[in-house]
Amino acid sequence: MNFPFNVYIPAFFVPAIVAWASMPFLQRFCTRIGLLDKPGERKIHIAPVPLAGGWAVFLGLAVTLVGGLVFIWLPVSDQGYIEPLRYGFTQRAWELAGIIGGAFGMLILGWIDDMFALKPAVKFVGQWIIASLVVLAGIRITLFVPDIVFSYVITVSWILTITNAVNFMDNMNGLCAGVGCIGAFWFGLWSALCGHYLVASMALSVSGALLGFLPYNFPRAVAFMGDAGSHMTGFLLAILGILPHFYSGADTSRLAVISPLVILAVPLFDLVWVVLIRIRNHKPFYIGDTNHISHRLVRSGMSQSAAVMLIWLIAAIAGALPLLFL
Repeated sequence: MNFPFNVYIPAFFVPAIVAWASMPFLQRFCTRIGLLDKPGERKIHIAPVPLAGGWAVFLGLAVTLVGGLVFIWLPVSDQGYIEPLRYGFTQRAWELAGIIGGAFGMLILGWIDDMFALKPAVKFVGQWIIASLVVLAGIRITLFVPDIVFSYVITVSWILTITNAVNFMDNMNGLCAGVGCIGAFWFGLWSALCGHYLVASMALSVSGALLGFLPYNFPRAVAFMGDAGSHMTGFLLAILGILPHFYSGADTSRLAVISPLVILAVPLFDLVWVVLIRIRNHKPFYIGDTNHISHRLVRSGMSQSAAVMLIWLIAAIAGALPLLFL
């Protein structure tokens, strides 16, 4: 039974359109309730900016998922067209519920942080609880080690690392959303080429939703993702790095399991870079500064937009490299 690859078109464009179209309403709503990023130290904007991006991205994903579920369960004549989708949703229902629940959990955790500036320890505990619940839903990394404790530790560590790496990168207009959009796209393309159609559809939806928000965030930002958006984006990228079967055991090199590390090389390198600098300077690793790659590019003489686009280009090139493992 062949999968209808034209499904990938609405999977990408529907969340993009929903996220883009919902932004004006969400901007007004965030302004009304006071969900704003106000000017301050290490910030370049001079007026409060609505933290609406994360909610727009989630709305795009939610509308696409609900619409897709309604569509595939409607009685239609061409059963062969939708049967692969029905089978995929049925087989991975618990995992899908864990992913959506985890994404919403990270969104809410980030929203609370946006509103009340949580202490780092409290935020970390919240991230750990959400990651643990996702593991219980059946989403796990094994790395060829058949041990449940190892699987739990490595999976939770991966989710926490990528979530915080992406959160750290939310420091310049368009940077977090752009890198997230590129990473999700490469996960989608890899999954599609390997026949993981449900994962591919999900990844392309994440990429599309982030792309729909991007015009409001780059080059001039009239809205930010906020911790709500960066937490959710990082979580989704971490999950997309777990779901595809990068190693088939038959005709794929075991080096393929490092593909998520390569696709997400930019946020991971930035995380390691700033943490090492903060440790060397005897500062807490969780306290923000201006030592990120983007900041250093700007200090070297580049404009902020040019620095962001250069990082996008590097992320795009890095994301293409795992295709060599196919």
